[in-house]
Amino acid sequence: MLRAMADGDNGESKAFKNWFDREAARALGAQVAATCPGFDERRFFRRATEDLDALEMMDRVRQFSAALRAELPEDMERGLRMLADSLPPLLDGTENVTGGYLQWPIGQLIADHGVAHLDASWHAMIELTQRLTSEFAVRPFVERHPDEVFARLLALTSHESPHVRRWCSEGVRPRLPWGKRLDSLIADPSPIFPILERLKDDPSLYVRKSVANCLNDVAKDHPETVLEIAARWMDGASEERAWVVKHALRTLIKAGDPRALEVLGYGPPKGLAATLSVSPETVAIGEHVSLSLVLENAGPDAELLIDYRVHYRKSSGDARPKVFKWKTLSLKAGESASLTKKQPMRVTTIRPLYPGAHAVDVQINGVVLAASGFTLRDGEKPRRR
Repeated sequence: MLRAMADGDNGESKAFKNWFDREAARALGAQVAATCPGFDERRFFRRATEDLDALEMMDRVRQFSAALRAELPEDMERGLRMLADSLPPLLDGTENVTGGYLQWPIGQLIADHGVAHLDASWHAMIELTQRLTSEFAVRPFVERHPDEVFARLLALTSHESPHVRRWCSEGVRPRLPWGKRLDSLIADPSPIFPILERLKDDPSLYVRKSVANCLNDVAKDHPETVLEIAARWMDGASEERAWVVKHALRTLIKAGDPRALEVLGYGPPKGLAATLSVSPETVAIGEHVSLSLVLENAGPDAELLIDYRVHYRKSSGDARPKVFKWKTLSLKAGESASLTKKQPMRVTTIRPLYPGAHAVDVQINGVVLAASGFTLRDGEKPRRR
């Protein structure tokens, strides 16, 4: 969701914080004023936009939220009902879920001021999640009212809206990106599992992807538990459920966990020889290397999940591997195969590059079978004209 917001509805790059600008403040004020008698749009606008240029995105969201609270009735339950009534029309489908970004401060207000008013907040969150999401808003409620919240979410797993059903699993992810960590669920994720059981075969991929993401979160702290669930779900699994399991195990698969790979049918390769070559031997930052892999199967028929790891050099001189997906492949006994891949060596915001030796290896069904490497050098500086 956040990445899509950054790109904008027209595909152009837009800084997160600029989604909450003076124009957004005017729009949100007008929206709420339409259903909230006595709401002062001008005062709201002044509060929401004070020193706005100095604020980053989440600080802007909080400031918009605080400005809303200041202009709503003192009776919080009445204010929550008014906010729910002010919301725009329901999202059309699940393909573009960023159109309701303007409602984010309402979710922040619910999280900050609604926890003592569960019924009114619950109604507002159900309405909000069908316009943007309530995955962030619900997290304080999980901490304050865990039994009641999980009972209510379980009941909503049969809701007609895929946005509401997705909320049931997305809102309780223990390590939700950009969301407050739920330490109680990191310690004991068992309350989550009945919800995921209900949703694992949901007709909407949008919902099933959330189920997988939630299980992937849990796997970071309780891999054995998730592996047991995954093995059970794979018994007679449909193609759709098998996708959920594979997506849920992706962190364990990247780490080459043999138990996770075996759940997906990728046992340790037997009689498989692999040769990896990397060219050129020396490459400049900004260019790319070419990987060539030759496989020869002297063992039985095999299903192969092939990843490669680039061991990126850090500023300290140490190396840290980054796993990349290459290919899944069926290779019969006596067969061979050749694969190629180009790996760009570009600097990104999340991955600086440092000159020096870089190792590359190939991991097949979790087992490293071939290795090579290259030397990275500084890119050429532009020539002066």
